[in-house]
Amino acid sequence: MSRPFNVPFAAGTHDRAAFRRRDDTWLEEARQAPGTRILVVRASAQLLASGAELGHLPPHAVPAGADVTFLGLDEDGQAVFVLDAGADGAALPLPETTEFTELRTLAAATPGGPAAIAAQAVAMVGWHRRHRYCGICGSPTLPEEAGHSRRCTGCAAQHFPRTDPAVIMLVTHGSSCVLSRRRGSRLPMWTALSGFVEPGETPEDAVAREVHEEVGLTVSSVVYRGAQPWPFPLSLMLAFDAEAEYADLVVDEELEDARWFTRAELRAGVAAGAIAFPPPMSVAYHLVHDWLDSSAGD
Repeated sequence: MSRPFNVPFAAGTHDRAAFRRRDDTWLEEARQAPGTRILVVRASAQLLASGAELGHLPPHAVPAGADVTFLGLDEDGQAVFVLDAGADGAALPLPETTEFTELRTLAAATPGGPAAIAAQAVAMVGWHRRHRYCGICGSPTLPEEAGHSRRCTGCAAQHFPRTDPAVIMLVTHGSSCVLSRRRGSRLPMWTALSGFVEPGETPEDAVAREVHEEVGLTVSSVVYRGAQPWPFPLSLMLAFDAEAEYADLVVDEELEDARWFTRAELRAGVAAGAIAFPPPMSVAYHLVHDWLDSSAGD
């Protein structure tokens, strides 16, 4: 499979083995197998880690009645599960060489396959935490299918994990591109425009709508570039290049600022330390840098 961007979370190599999710006998045996690894998630997006590597618990260290979600089989064919350690994980017998590390920090130093399964672990734990009660009748729900669905104890409705699609697009015209700064951003950086796909909308339509809403431009061309799972909490970033006619920007209130930049301005600003981009773990970083590198003469 060709991948347009080498970004964390987007290079999974494990086998999700979905056909095993209803095989209770196999799951029970796998949960106790010596080679099985049980990843641990604490707080919102912290994983047990040992340096830059994912940490894990052996099966015997996890209480028999604890709910774990089956993630799949690693490259050696060994089962991998994830356990929700709650807010602090203090009750678990953690190996001395491990500590809880934020997924963003871990992903920056972890190769593709482990980062992808770490993202799946965080996303699944987050989904379970948000769906302990039925959205239809309000009754408690219980996990089924090795943690890949939840069944309502009241109306028997079955609930499945959902991923929210979001578009992120670099808008360009000739040797200029549009970058923005979003209000409330964790870092003061310039980045590509983005937004969620709305119900009944294609990703391409979402690109055109979001660009017009956020900066007042009309898009004339949209080209898909790739995707990145974004488990904060359950999104899929769909990356696009978009062309638009050059015009003055009308900046939406969601943005702190937005402006046109030429390649020369961006290169000079980065060299002087005056312009910061998202970190390399973000697909936005790759959209911008691929464009900057596409014409060295500008």
